[in-house]
Amino acid sequence: MIDDFLAEHAAANKALRQHLHRHPELGFEETLTSQLVADKLREWGYAVDVGLAKTGVVGTLTVGDGDKVLGIRADMDALPILEQTDVAYKSQHQHVMHACGHDGHTTALLAAAQYLAASKNFNGTLRVIFQPAEEYLYGGKVMVDDGLFERFPCDLLYGFHNMPGLKAGEFYIKPGAFMASADTLEVTVHGVGGHGAYPHKTVDATLVAAHIVVALQSIVGRNVDPLQAAVVTVGSIHAGTAANIIAATAELKISVRALSNEVRAQVLARVNEVITLQAQSMGATAEVKHVNGCPVLMNDAAATDYILGVMRAQFGEAACHTDVLPSMASEDFAFMLEAHSKGCYFFIGNGDEADRHMVHHPQYDFNDDILLPAAKLWCALAEDYLR
Repeated sequence: MIDDFLAEHAAANKALRQHLHRHPELGFEETLTSQLVADKLREWGYAVDVGLAKTGVVGTLTVGDGDKVLGIRADMDALPILEQTDVAYKSQHQHVMHACGHDGHTTALLAAAQYLAASKNFNGTLRVIFQPAEEYLYGGKVMVDDGLFERFPCDLLYGFHNMPGLKAGEFYIKPGAFMASADTLEVTVHGVGGHGAYPHKTVDATLVAAHIVVALQSIVGRNVDPLQAAVVTVGSIHAGTAANIIAATAELKISVRALSNEVRAQVLARVNEVITLQAQSMGATAEVKHVNGCPVLMNDAAATDYILGVMRAQFGEAACHTDVLPSMASEDFAFMLEAHSKGCYFFIGNGDEADRHMVHHPQYDFNDDILLPAAKLWCALAEDYLR
């Protein structure tokens, strides 16, 4: 029944995905997307709540008298990227693009929501959660802070992301740490500027920043257990205005990632120490600002095992991969799993063709062929859990 319904609506769902791609919206600005989602859910009979995290949408559908509650989440926002594709449904908004596939995630969950409302082949409560601002702005945390799970409690919570480079429509999943934490730091080094001919009368902020960059690279190699994963990246340095002027200040932007919250805390503490003491050793000072941070995404073992059973029943053993390594990329679904630990996040392959572009690339495009398996999994999961 699931296959027949989804096949019947496949063309409409593909058109919907491409409509969303054509009209992308940035984080906390998903006004039209949010309205479209809410309107469709109301049309299908869901109780709809809007306004969490400004543009978030939660649809609730209760069938029968079962007391189980399942939550499924999709993200809705686009990225500030100028699209460089020639597809017919190319973004109509300059420098805004669905370069991460959230248009596909939203469509897959809507497709499942439509089927489950039409069939009502379950006994309990389904919550479909459409989250804004996954990119950079941590809309997942804002929804949690706005009372998501107090207002809309769930027994189990699930989400997924498409992943280029993996076989289209196949599933990749593991318990425990699945995606890394991510912390962004901004550093300002304060020295003493002056004429390039008289360096002895200055404290060269550019030189101090260079020593900080080198010293930071010792942390992972010499402070972190070799069997643990961590990354410290200095992605940006700005200092000085001319060749013959010694800079008084320098600015660095740093990304820190780890696969355990203990290592995360250790590395962040050491980064602060290295920056502060390295600056002091050269007669300068340094201000370290923690801009934002996302915890490690931790999959609950029981929730992972449960959905893996549904995957295997629907798609076969060969399409369900558990021998996967965790990703050093981050995902703000981690905030939801931190607040509601009985849940799981996984990848669906977006295709492994040589010309298939990675997410956040200006030529990325969601593979419409995976809409059906993604929606089918959500349908089967709801029917199985809410029996």
